[in-house]
Amino acid sequence: MLLQNYTFENGPQPFVGGMGEVQQMQERFLGWNVPPEHMGLVHIHWRGYLAPGKYWHIGLSLIYFMLFVMSVVGNGCVVWIFTTSKALRTPSNMFIVNLAIFDLTMALEIPHFIINSFLQRIWGWEIGCAIFAFLGSISGIGQAISNVAIAYDRYRTISCPIDGRLNGSQAGLIVAFTWFWALPFSVLPLMEMWGKYVPEGYLTTCSFDFLSDNSDTRVFVASIFLWSYLLPLTLIVYFYSQLIRSIRQHEKMLRDQAKKMNVKSLVSNQDKERSVEVRIAKVAFTIFFLFLCAWTPYAVVAVIGAFGNSDLLTPHVAMLPAVFAKSVSCIDPWIYAINHPRYRQELQKRCKWMGIREPEPVADNVSAQTEKLKTDEA
Repeated sequence: MLLQNYTFENGPQPFVGGMGEVQQMQERFLGWNVPPEHMGLVHIHWRGYLAPGKYWHIGLSLIYFMLFVMSVVGNGCVVWIFTTSKALRTPSNMFIVNLAIFDLTMALEIPHFIINSFLQRIWGWEIGCAIFAFLGSISGIGQAISNVAIAYDRYRTISCPIDGRLNGSQAGLIVAFTWFWALPFSVLPLMEMWGKYVPEGYLTTCSFDFLSDNSDTRVFVASIFLWSYLLPLTLIVYFYSQLIRSIRQHEKMLRDQAKKMNVKSLVSNQDKERSVEVRIAKVAFTIFFLFLCAWTPYAVVAVIGAFGNSDLLTPHVAMLPAVFAKSVSCIDPWIYAINHPRYRQELQKRCKWMGIREPEPVADNVSAQTEKLKTDEA
Protein backbone atom coordinates (compact mmCIF):
# COMPACT_ATOMS: atom_id res chain seq x y z
CA MET A 1 0.00 0.00 0.00
CA LEU A 2 1.39 3.38 -1.05
CA LEU A 3 0.74 6.19 1.43
CA GLN A 4 1.19 9.74 0.20
CA ASN A 5 -0.61 11.98 2.72
CA TYR A 6 2.42 13.95 3.86
CA THR A 7 6.09 14.02 2.94
CA PHE A 8 8.80 13.76 5.57
CA GLU A 9 12.56 13.82 5.12
CA ASN A 10 12.72 10.07 4.53
CA GLY A 11 9.80 9.95 2.11
CA PRO A 12 6.00 9.88 2.29
CA GLN A 13 4.55 9.13 5.72
CA PRO A 14 0.96 9.15 7.01
CA PHE A 15 -0.26 11.83 9.35
CA VAL A 16 -0.37 10.65 12.97
CA GLY A 17 -1.03 12.34 16.28
CA GLY A 18 2.13 12.33 18.40
CA MET A 19 5.88 12.06 17.95
CA GLY A 20 5.92 8.57 19.46
CA GLU A 21 3.39 7.42 16.90
CA VAL A 22 5.45 8.97 14.10
CA GLN A 23 8.52 6.99 15.18
CA GLN A 24 6.45 3.82 15.39
CA MET A 25 5.03 4.35 11.89
CA GLN A 26 8.46 5.18 10.38
CA GLU A 27 9.68 1.73 11.32
CA ARG A 28 6.98 0.19 9.14
CA PHE A 29 8.17 1.78 5.90
CA LEU A 30 10.87 0.60 3.52
CA GLY A 31 14.10 2.28 4.48
CA TRP A 32 13.21 2.52 8.16
CA ASN A 33 16.49 0.87 9.16
CA VAL A 34 18.70 2.84 6.76
CA PRO A 35 20.75 5.54 8.57
CA PRO A 36 20.58 9.12 7.21
CA GLU A 37 24.10 8.99 5.76
CA HIS A 38 23.06 6.11 3.48
CA MET A 39 19.49 7.21 2.75
CA GLY A 40 20.60 8.47 -0.66
CA LEU A 41 20.78 4.83 -1.74
CA VAL A 42 17.02 4.38 -1.39
CA HIS A 43 14.96 5.93 -4.16
CA ILE A 44 12.02 7.93 -2.82
CA HIS A 45 9.66 5.68 -4.80
CA TRP A 46 10.29 2.79 -2.38
CA ARG A 47 10.06 4.85 0.80
CA GLY A 48 6.31 5.22 0.46
CA TYR A 49 5.62 1.47 0.75
CA LEU A 50 5.15 -0.52 3.90
CA ALA A 51 8.10 -2.78 4.63
CA PRO A 52 7.31 -6.47 4.08
CA GLY A 53 7.10 -8.71 7.11
CA LYS A 54 10.02 -10.88 8.14
CA TYR A 55 8.32 -13.99 6.77
CA TRP A 56 8.56 -12.58 3.25
CA HIS A 57 12.30 -12.24 3.73
CA ILE A 58 12.60 -15.71 5.24
CA GLY A 59 10.56 -17.26 2.43
CA LEU A 60 12.65 -15.62 -0.28
CA SER A 61 15.85 -16.65 1.52
CA LEU A 62 14.75 -20.29 1.44
CA ILE A 63 13.89 -20.06 -2.25
CA TYR A 64 17.22 -18.43 -3.07
CA PHE A 65 19.11 -21.01 -1.01
CA MET A 66 17.54 -23.85 -3.03
CA LEU A 67 18.39 -22.01 -6.26
CA PHE A 68 21.96 -21.57 -5.03
CA VAL A 69 22.39 -25.29 -4.36
CA MET A 70 20.90 -26.22 -7.73
CA SER A 71 23.09 -23.71 -9.56
CA VAL A 72 26.36 -24.64 -7.85
CA VAL A 73 25.80 -28.38 -8.23
CA GLY A 74 24.44 -28.21 -11.78
CA ASN A 75 26.80 -25.64 -13.26
CA GLY A 76 29.73 -27.01 -11.28
CA CYS A 77 29.15 -30.42 -12.87
CA VAL A 78 28.91 -28.84 -16.33
CA VAL A 79 32.23 -27.01 -15.95
CA TRP A 80 33.93 -30.03 -14.39
CA ILE A 81 32.73 -32.66 -16.88
CA PHE A 82 32.87 -30.58 -20.06
CA THR A 83 36.44 -29.46 -19.31
CA THR A 84 37.82 -32.83 -18.18
CA SER A 85 36.09 -35.25 -20.57
CA LYS A 86 38.04 -35.65 -23.80
CA ALA A 87 34.89 -36.45 -25.79
CA LEU A 88 33.20 -33.25 -24.60
CA ARG A 89 36.21 -30.94 -24.78
CA THR A 90 35.33 -29.44 -28.17
CA PRO A 91 35.22 -25.86 -29.52
CA SER A 92 31.42 -25.77 -29.50
CA ASN A 93 31.25 -26.89 -25.89
CA MET A 94 33.41 -23.93 -24.91
CA PHE A 95 30.22 -21.86 -25.22
CA ILE A 96 28.40 -24.23 -22.86
CA VAL A 97 31.16 -23.92 -20.27
CA ASN A 98 31.15 -20.15 -20.71
CA LEU A 99 27.39 -20.02 -20.11
CA ALA A 100 27.83 -22.14 -16.97
CA ILE A 101 30.48 -19.70 -15.69
CA PHE A 102 28.10 -16.78 -16.20
CA ASP A 103 25.44 -18.78 -14.34
CA LEU A 104 27.84 -19.40 -11.46
CA THR A 105 28.68 -15.70 -11.40
CA MET A 106 25.01 -14.93 -10.90
CA ALA A 107 24.86 -17.51 -8.11
CA LEU A 108 27.52 -15.51 -6.23
CA GLU A 109 24.80 -12.95 -5.51
CA ILE A 110 22.72 -15.38 -3.51
CA PRO A 111 24.78 -15.60 -0.26
CA HIS A 112 24.80 -11.80 -0.22
CA PHE A 113 21.04 -11.75 -0.74
CA ILE A 114 20.43 -14.17 2.14
CA ILE A 115 22.45 -11.92 4.46
CA ASN A 116 20.47 -8.91 3.20
CA SER A 117 17.20 -10.69 3.87
CA PHE A 118 18.06 -11.35 7.52
CA LEU A 119 19.27 -7.75 7.93
CA GLN A 120 16.26 -6.47 5.92
CA ARG A 121 18.62 -4.07 4.15
CA ILE A 122 21.70 -4.06 1.93
CA TRP A 123 24.79 -5.39 3.70
CA GLY A 124 27.76 -3.14 2.92
CA TRP A 125 25.61 -0.18 1.87
CA GLU A 126 26.97 1.52 -1.28
CA ILE A 127 29.87 -0.92 -1.79
CA GLY A 128 27.73 -3.97 -1.09
CA CYS A 129 25.01 -2.73 -3.43
CA ALA A 130 27.53 -2.03 -6.19
CA ILE A 131 29.10 -5.51 -5.93
CA PHE A 132 25.70 -7.21 -5.86
CA ALA A 133 24.40 -5.34 -8.90
CA PHE A 134 27.68 -5.68 -10.84
CA LEU A 135 27.58 -9.48 -10.50
CA GLY A 136 23.97 -9.54 -11.66
CA SER A 137 24.64 -7.22 -14.57
CA ILE A 138 27.71 -8.94 -15.99
CA SER A 139 26.14 -12.40 -15.60
CA GLY A 140 22.77 -11.40 -17.04
CA ILE A 141 24.21 -9.64 -20.09
CA GLY A 142 26.74 -12.47 -20.44
CA GLN A 143 23.96 -15.06 -20.47
CA ALA A 144 22.22 -13.15 -23.26
CA ILE A 145 25.26 -12.87 -25.52
CA SER A 146 26.30 -16.48 -24.72
CA ASN A 147 22.94 -17.64 -26.04
CA VAL A 148 23.73 -15.69 -29.22
CA ALA A 149 27.10 -17.46 -29.51
CA ILE A 150 25.46 -20.88 -29.02
CA ALA A 151 22.80 -20.08 -31.62
CA TYR A 152 25.47 -18.92 -34.09
CA ASP A 153 27.52 -22.05 -33.54
CA ARG A 154 24.50 -24.33 -34.01
CA TYR A 155 23.53 -22.46 -37.17
CA ARG A 156 27.00 -22.79 -38.70
CA THR A 157 27.49 -26.41 -37.68
CA ILE A 158 24.14 -27.69 -38.95
CA SER A 159 23.78 -25.47 -42.01
CA CYS A 160 27.38 -26.05 -43.17
CA PRO A 161 28.44 -29.43 -41.69
CA ILE A 162 31.58 -29.71 -43.82
CA ASP A 163 33.28 -26.35 -43.42
CA GLY A 164 31.06 -24.46 -40.99
CA ARG A 165 32.45 -25.78 -37.72
CA LEU A 166 34.39 -23.35 -35.55
CA ASN A 167 37.91 -24.26 -34.48
CA GLY A 168 39.32 -23.73 -31.01
CA SER A 169 40.83 -20.31 -31.76
CA GLN A 170 37.62 -18.98 -33.28
CA ALA A 171 35.54 -20.27 -30.37
CA GLY A 172 38.00 -18.76 -27.89
CA LEU A 173 37.73 -15.35 -29.55
CA ILE A 174 33.93 -15.49 -29.41
CA VAL A 175 34.04 -16.46 -25.72
CA ALA A 176 36.31 -13.47 -25.01
CA PHE A 177 33.92 -11.29 -26.99
CA THR A 178 30.99 -12.29 -24.74
CA TRP A 179 32.86 -10.95 -21.71
CA PHE A 180 33.77 -7.71 -23.48
CA TRP A 181 30.13 -7.36 -24.54
CA ALA A 182 28.98 -7.66 -20.91
CA LEU A 183 31.48 -5.12 -19.55
CA PRO A 184 30.30 -1.65 -20.70
CA PHE A 185 26.85 -1.63 -19.08
CA SER A 186 28.25 -3.34 -16.01
CA VAL A 187 31.25 -1.08 -15.42
CA LEU A 188 29.66 2.29 -16.32
CA PRO A 189 27.04 2.18 -13.51
CA LEU A 190 29.67 0.76 -11.14
CA MET A 191 31.86 3.82 -11.73
CA GLU A 192 28.74 6.05 -11.84
CA MET A 193 29.96 7.39 -15.16
CA TRP A 194 26.55 6.62 -16.69
CA GLY A 195 23.73 5.25 -14.59
CA LYS A 196 24.16 3.90 -11.08
CA TYR A 197 23.34 0.88 -8.95
CA VAL A 198 20.60 1.26 -6.32
CA PRO A 199 18.47 -1.01 -4.10
CA GLU A 200 15.10 -2.14 -5.41
CA GLY A 201 12.00 -4.02 -4.27
CA TYR A 202 12.41 -5.02 -0.63
CA LEU A 203 15.72 -3.11 -0.61
CA THR A 204 17.56 -6.43 -0.32
CA THR A 205 18.58 -6.59 -4.00
CA CYS A 206 20.30 -4.04 -6.22
CA SER A 207 20.15 -3.22 -9.90
CA PHE A 208 20.67 -0.24 -12.19
CA ASP A 209 18.55 2.81 -11.51
CA PHE A 210 15.43 2.85 -13.70
CA LEU A 211 13.21 5.08 -11.55
CA SER A 212 14.95 8.48 -11.52
CA ASP A 213 12.88 10.97 -13.47
CA ASN A 214 15.48 12.46 -15.80
CA SER A 215 16.56 12.12 -19.41
CA ASP A 216 19.93 10.59 -18.52
CA THR A 217 18.24 7.64 -16.79
CA ARG A 218 15.81 7.15 -19.66
CA VAL A 219 18.59 7.11 -22.26
CA PHE A 220 20.57 4.66 -20.12
CA VAL A 221 17.59 2.31 -19.70
CA ALA A 222 16.80 2.46 -23.42
CA SER A 223 20.45 1.74 -24.28
CA ILE A 224 20.85 -1.20 -21.91
CA PHE A 225 17.49 -2.58 -23.07
CA LEU A 226 18.73 -2.51 -26.67
CA TRP A 227 22.25 -3.77 -25.86
CA SER A 228 21.50 -6.57 -23.42
CA TYR A 229 18.02 -7.72 -24.42
CA LEU A 230 16.62 -6.60 -27.78
CA LEU A 231 19.76 -6.98 -29.92
CA PRO A 232 20.72 -10.44 -28.54
CA LEU A 233 17.10 -11.55 -28.90
CA THR A 234 17.03 -10.42 -32.54
CA LEU A 235 20.28 -12.25 -33.35
CA ILE A 236 19.13 -15.45 -31.65
CA VAL A 237 15.82 -15.43 -33.54
CA TYR A 238 17.68 -14.84 -36.80
CA PHE A 239 20.19 -17.68 -36.33
CA TYR A 240 17.58 -20.19 -35.23
CA SER A 241 15.20 -19.23 -38.04
CA GLN A 242 18.02 -19.73 -40.55
CA LEU A 243 18.87 -23.05 -38.89
CA ILE A 244 15.27 -24.26 -39.20
CA ARG A 245 15.19 -23.09 -42.81
CA SER A 246 18.38 -25.04 -43.56
CA ILE A 247 17.01 -28.23 -41.97
CA ARG A 248 13.78 -28.00 -43.94
CA GLN A 249 15.66 -27.48 -47.21
CA HIS A 250 17.90 -30.46 -46.47
CA GLU A 251 14.94 -32.71 -45.67
CA LYS A 252 13.14 -31.60 -48.82
CA MET A 253 16.25 -32.36 -50.88
CA LEU A 254 16.45 -35.87 -49.40
CA ARG A 255 12.78 -36.55 -50.10
CA ASP A 256 13.07 -35.35 -53.70
CA GLN A 257 16.21 -37.39 -54.27
CA ALA A 258 14.66 -40.51 -52.77
CA LYS A 259 11.61 -40.06 -54.99
CA LYS A 260 13.80 -39.81 -58.10
CA MET A 261 15.71 -42.96 -57.10
CA ASN A 262 12.47 -44.76 -56.27
CA VAL A 263 13.64 -45.62 -52.74
CA LYS A 264 11.93 -45.16 -49.42
CA SER A 265 14.51 -42.87 -47.88
CA LEU A 266 18.09 -41.67 -48.07
CA VAL A 267 19.66 -41.83 -44.63
CA SER A 268 23.43 -41.62 -44.60
CA ASN A 269 25.85 -41.61 -41.74
CA GLN A 270 26.18 -37.88 -42.21
CA ASP A 271 22.42 -37.51 -41.79
CA LYS A 272 22.56 -39.54 -38.59
CA GLU A 273 25.30 -37.27 -37.32
CA ARG A 274 23.22 -34.30 -38.40
CA SER A 275 20.31 -35.60 -36.32
CA VAL A 276 22.54 -35.46 -33.25
CA GLU A 277 23.34 -31.83 -33.99
CA VAL A 278 19.62 -31.10 -34.39
CA ARG A 279 18.98 -32.60 -30.95
CA ILE A 280 21.69 -30.38 -29.48
CA ALA A 281 20.18 -27.38 -31.25
CA LYS A 282 16.84 -28.18 -29.63
CA VAL A 283 18.54 -28.15 -26.22
CA ALA A 284 20.14 -24.79 -27.01
CA PHE A 285 16.79 -23.40 -28.16
CA THR A 286 15.16 -24.63 -24.93
CA ILE A 287 17.78 -22.78 -22.90
CA PHE A 288 17.15 -19.65 -24.97
CA PHE A 289 13.40 -19.96 -24.37
CA LEU A 290 13.99 -20.23 -20.62
CA PHE A 291 16.26 -17.20 -20.77
CA LEU A 292 13.52 -15.29 -22.59
CA CYS A 293 10.93 -16.22 -19.96
CA ALA A 294 13.28 -15.31 -17.12
CA TRP A 295 14.52 -11.93 -18.35
CA THR A 296 11.50 -10.51 -20.19
CA PRO A 297 9.68 -9.63 -16.92
CA TYR A 298 12.78 -7.81 -15.67
CA ALA A 299 13.08 -5.90 -18.96
CA VAL A 300 9.41 -4.94 -18.73
CA VAL A 301 9.84 -3.67 -15.15
CA ALA A 302 12.81 -1.50 -16.17
CA VAL A 303 10.96 -0.02 -19.15
CA ILE A 304 7.87 0.72 -17.04
CA GLY A 305 10.01 2.36 -14.39
CA ALA A 306 11.75 4.63 -16.88
CA PHE A 307 8.99 5.35 -19.41
CA GLY A 308 5.69 4.20 -17.91
CA ASN A 309 3.65 4.48 -14.74
CA SER A 310 6.09 3.71 -11.94
CA ASP A 311 3.20 3.40 -9.45
CA LEU A 312 2.66 -0.07 -10.94
CA LEU A 313 6.02 -1.15 -9.53
CA THR A 314 5.31 -2.19 -5.97
CA PRO A 315 8.06 -3.94 -3.96
CA HIS A 316 6.39 -7.32 -4.59
CA VAL A 317 6.18 -6.67 -8.34
CA ALA A 318 9.84 -5.63 -8.44
CA MET A 319 11.03 -8.73 -6.55
CA LEU A 320 9.31 -11.40 -8.67
CA PRO A 321 11.26 -10.74 -11.91
CA ALA A 322 14.49 -10.95 -9.90
CA VAL A 323 13.50 -14.45 -8.71
CA PHE A 324 12.73 -15.52 -12.29
CA ALA A 325 16.05 -14.14 -13.48
CA LYS A 326 17.97 -16.14 -10.85
CA SER A 327 16.05 -19.31 -11.67
CA VAL A 328 17.34 -19.56 -15.25
CA SER A 329 20.93 -19.93 -14.06
CA CYS A 330 19.85 -23.03 -12.11
CA ILE A 331 17.79 -24.64 -14.87
CA ASP A 332 20.36 -24.46 -17.70
CA PRO A 333 22.66 -27.28 -16.50
CA TRP A 334 19.78 -29.63 -15.73
CA ILE A 335 18.45 -29.18 -19.27
CA TYR A 336 21.78 -30.51 -20.50
CA ALA A 337 21.65 -33.37 -18.01
CA ILE A 338 18.28 -34.40 -19.40
CA ASN A 339 19.01 -34.02 -23.13
CA HIS A 340 22.73 -34.62 -23.63
CA PRO A 341 23.52 -38.38 -23.97
CA ARG A 342 27.30 -38.14 -23.57
CA TYR A 343 26.94 -35.76 -20.65
CA ARG A 344 24.54 -38.19 -18.95
CA GLN A 345 27.03 -41.00 -19.51
CA GLU A 346 29.76 -38.98 -17.84
CA LEU A 347 27.46 -38.11 -14.95
CA GLN A 348 26.62 -41.77 -14.57
CA LYS A 349 30.32 -42.65 -14.33
CA ARG A 350 31.42 -39.83 -12.05
CA CYS A 351 28.33 -39.02 -9.97
CA LYS A 352 26.77 -42.39 -9.20
CA TRP A 353 24.81 -40.78 -6.34
CA MET A 354 22.62 -39.03 -8.93
CA GLY A 355 21.16 -42.40 -9.94
CA ILE A 356 21.45 -41.76 -13.69
CA ARG A 357 21.05 -44.80 -15.97
CA GLU A 358 22.15 -44.02 -19.50
CA PRO A 359 22.42 -46.94 -21.98
CA GLU A 360 25.68 -47.35 -23.82
CA PRO A 361 25.45 -46.10 -27.42
CA VAL A 362 26.11 -48.13 -30.53
CA ALA A 363 29.78 -47.67 -31.37
CA ASP A 364 29.31 -47.14 -35.12
CA ASN A 365 27.22 -44.00 -34.85
CA VAL A 366 29.73 -41.39 -33.78
CA SER A 367 29.02 -37.74 -34.42
CA ALA A 368 31.79 -36.19 -36.47
CA GLN A 369 30.66 -32.70 -35.54
CA THR A 370 30.95 -30.37 -32.60
CA GLU A 371 29.77 -32.62 -29.82
CA LYS A 372 31.35 -35.86 -31.17
CA LEU A 373 28.58 -37.73 -29.45
CA LYS A 374 27.85 -41.44 -29.65
CA THR A 375 24.19 -42.11 -30.39
CA ASP A 376 22.01 -45.16 -30.00
CA GLU A 377 20.55 -44.93 -33.49
CA ALA A 378 21.04 -48.05 -35.58
